[in-house]
Amino acid sequence: MASFIHPTAIVSPKANIGDDCFIGPFTVIGDDVTIAEGVRIESHCVVDGRTSIGAHTHIFPFVSIGLAPQDLKFKGEQTDVVIGERNQIREFVTIHRGTEGGGGVTRIGNENLLMAQAHVAHDCQVGNNVIMANGATLAGHVEVADKANVGAYSGVHQFCRVGREAFIGGYSVVVKDALPFAISQGNHAKCYGMNRVGMNRRGYSKETMAAVHRAFNLLLISKLNTTQAVERIKEEISGIAEVDYLVRFIEESGRGVVK
Repeated sequence: MASFIHPTAIVSPKANIGDDCFIGPFTVIGDDVTIAEGVRIESHCVVDGRTSIGAHTHIFPFVSIGLAPQDLKFKGEQTDVVIGERNQIREFVTIHRGTEGGGGVTRIGNENLLMAQAHVAHDCQVGNNVIMANGATLAGHVEVADKANVGAYSGVHQFCRVGREAFIGGYSVVVKDALPFAISQGNHAKCYGMNRVGMNRRGYSKETMAAVHRAFNLLLISKLNTTQAVERIKEEISGIAEVDYLVRFIEESGRGVVK
């Protein structure tokens, strides 16, 4: 099906627009933009830079994607934004392109919900099925794993990681890696244990949830330090995929983890 481009939109003839797209009034699309089929971009949006947007993504009014990063080291080098399929990007969201020193790509996966005023800075790597609530902010080089939830007006410090299915409460300040399957909240954020409600909703077995709960008890409640707790977890609960992932996440941390 042919795409609809409103007569007041400014779309570069060099841009690659797929079939069955909608580009609303007063939206601006730059030279190096690639838009896949079925994408809907509402009014007053700006999509610029070397940006690609996956199929059936819906972009709401006043969104800015692909502009230069807020990094004083950036000197205009050619970098990218890559956005996957079936995302919902709500009003006033800002997504900046990468930097040469940070890998050159800001990447967002599939089926994510970025609520109004959320910000994804340069070189961030966001997985699939992630929710960023209103005003949630990722500083540069942040990694957010699949199915994580970043609460309203929370900020994640540059180079931090947010683990799979982590839940970060609203108005939190995260300056270390947020543990997977856990609730982290506060300024600075502290970990309040396993996200039992979230894991239950996603259908984890009772055995898996009991093993993850035991791992968090060793990490957070016992008098063991992190290294000792990890060794105990390996001895007592190894072989369960979610626990093994939790251990790897801790061992690979460069900034330390929220406890």
